[in-house]
Amino acid sequence: MKKLPWYDQLLFFLNSLFGTALLFSYLLPYIPPKTFALLSVLILAIPSLLIINFIFFFYWLIKFKREMLLSLIILLLGFNHITSIYEFNSAINGLNNEANISLLSYNAKQFNQFGWDKEENIPEKINSYLKEQDPDIIAIQEYFKGEIEGANSFPHKYINLKTESAEFGLAILSKFPIINSGTLDFETASNNNAIYADIVIKGDTVRFFNVHLQSYSLKPDIRNIEKEQSKKVFLGMGQTFVRQQEQMELVRNVMRESTYKTIIMGDFNNTAYSYIYREILSEGLNDAYKVAGNGFGRTFDFPYFPLRIDYILVDEDIQITSYDTDFIRYSDHFPIKATIQIP
Repeated sequence: MKKLPWYDQLLFFLNSLFGTALLFSYLLPYIPPKTFALLSVLILAIPSLLIINFIFFFYWLIKFKREMLLSLIILLLGFNHITSIYEFNSAINGLNNEANISLLSYNAKQFNQFGWDKEENIPEKINSYLKEQDPDIIAIQEYFKGEIEGANSFPHKYINLKTESAEFGLAILSKFPIINSGTLDFETASNNNAIYADIVIKGDTVRFFNVHLQSYSLKPDIRNIEKEQSKKVFLGMGQTFVRQQEQMELVRNVMRESTYKTIIMGDFNNTAYSYIYREILSEGLNDAYKVAGNGFGRTFDFPYFPLRIDYILVDEDIQITSYDTDFIRYSDHFPIKATIQIP
């Protein structure tokens, strides 16, 4: 440090602070939100901390200073966090195999029924997109009643509206027979929910969950964090993570009661650094993006950094052969796709 000019000493001091913060953040996925709700909110800062530490690393690398080792070691310790933002996977055998089953998950934001986007004919465009993709199984979050014109190509459906008077909810559409279905009905007052359908695919039964965990109490969406009173926002977000933990535990309990292989698709409203993601993945599931994805895992239209809050999680006994995201702007989420093969 003595050999560094004063401005580099200052930069290294800041580097140390951000490095320590990132190192501490690696513990957050292991701390239940119910234990310390406000602490869990710091999960949202992890992408920024990663980017800042990368910048520091390259700064010292360019100057060929040993101070680069600080950020390098901390980044290497959190390699799994880095791959939650960016993945590089080589081609997987069987991409075009006839045995592939195609899946698609999409938060359609109620098909723009409340005019969040000024673009016209969004319901028609979403339907056209779904017909063009023609997946075998679709999970739609924020489905709006009567808006899936292409549903006739799916002879088997399970659509659940939150209440009898509600016009929106969750939908599972399948080209394969559904032999059983149900709703989990989150206990906390919420417009969010989860449903499941037991689908027979070529002689094997798989339980598919369509999950929409607790949303942030921000209007119209997470991008307004900077416009709200920070104390109120962070208190509310802490309670959101607590609700998400309760909802995740309910999904997990229903999973454990089933003897079928499990696939979970949906909008978690939380990142891959979170406690709920780590806990649900520990139930013998693989993240399709981490197995077969490439590039930035961006699923939400967030302007500051790639934010991945939508997932396709697949039973570890099922092979994942591809994963992709379609960056179409008919919602604030992007549809995600995967293909699988069932042994």
